[in-house]
Amino acid sequence: MNETAFDEPLFASLKPGLTSFCYRMLGSMDDADDAVQETSIRVWQSWSTFRQESSFKTWVYRIASNLCLDKLRQSKRRALPVDLFDPAVAIVEPRDTLPDSAWIWPSPDFGGNPEDRLVRRDTLQLCFIALLQTLPPRQRAVLVLKDVFEWSSKQIAETLAMSPAAVNSALQRARETMDRAQLRSDELSSMDVQPEQQLLSRYVEAFEQFDIAALVALFHEEGCMSMPPFEMWIRGKEDLSAFYSLTRWHCEGSRFVPITVNGGYPALAQYMPDKEGSGLVPWGIHVIETKENQILHVQNFIHAPLFSRFGLPERIDR
Repeated sequence: MNETAFDEPLFASLKPGLTSFCYRMLGSMDDADDAVQETSIRVWQSWSTFRQESSFKTWVYRIASNLCLDKLRQSKRRALPVDLFDPAVAIVEPRDTLPDSAWIWPSPDFGGNPEDRLVRRDTLQLCFIALLQTLPPRQRAVLVLKDVFEWSSKQIAETLAMSPAAVNSALQRARETMDRAQLRSDELSSMDVQPEQQLLSRYVEAFEQFDIAALVALFHEEGCMSMPPFEMWIRGKEDLSAFYSLTRWHCEGSRFVPITVNGGYPALAQYMPDKEGSGLVPWGIHVIETKENQILHVQNFIHAPLFSRFGLPERIDR
């Protein structure tokens, strides 16, 4: 083989699944896209060395896996606020933040690849992505390839340069760690069941009218709200009411645009009034998790670059 024979359409067919693999490994679509781009460059550069001793797919995933493992060795674990901090004691305007690289961020769909649609959607839940980040990188790769992509131990061993016995051992340890992990985000999550559309509509109506009483009434007694990159998160109706009252000046006049995140889960993109103009500008992506048709957890991802990633406009009219 030679470099001019590089099969670009074949690599393109793997890209959606490859992106979803890298997202699960890294917890960020920005990092996942970077890893896939670097993989494509390395595949092209190394095309002449591919001897077909393994499948093209296995070879490509070997390159992507090594890139992810290298990146994870140099980075700290990404997480969600509820897994790092206790709920706020004093209700004040949030100020303390962690850098973008500290947080797990939601993802848009990875593409229309038929194989990608077969990948279990529950493994794109934000709480599952958070659980994955608790695993050592190589165990994480083994578990994703085995339990999500349903690869054989032999194929995983070829991809990660391990023996099949080592793969099975790593898989067992990873599953045990996942079972033992007691993350608050996992307890709060009910993303296996989509929120009722009527509940979402009531949330939108109450928030857009900024009717605090109606908004808080939608929450479960232990309902909470988190706002990465802010460390602070709120739990309980009384504190939620106090927080909404405190931040009314900021959010009043907001509008929502419906979207889907992480495998088709419904979410809402919040646009807030532009203080310097007449339109509305991006603020946060609300992912709403429910219990017994009440809101258990609103994750408001306050990260304007997410809007362009989801194909949303830079501003909308009031």
